[in-house]
Amino acid sequence: MQKKIFPTVCPSCGGLLKVHSLHCDECDTTISGKYNIPPMMQLSVEEQKFILDFVKCSGSLKQMAGNMGLSYPTVRNILDEIIRNLKNIEDHE
Repeated sequence: MQKKIFPTVCPSCGGLLKVHSLHCDECDTTISGKYNIPPMMQLSVEEQKFILDFVKCSGSLKQMAGNMGLSYPTVRNILDEIIRNLKNIEDHE
């Protein structure tokens, strides 16, 4: 079974989605309100995976490069792009 990806962008207009309710299946509690999606969740699935792997590597770009089969400068460029994307997301909140 394929995992569903949490949507962050409206498929109709491209606008940023907001969370309006959360539900607990254990006790049937529902929390309603208007909540922003955290910046990290607004990154692409690939960017989120990169960050998760980066943390698991204790922040070692050298180890990331080895694991990914890429050069250190390439991995550094990927991280720099993710940082730019996060700053852009934060600037527009």
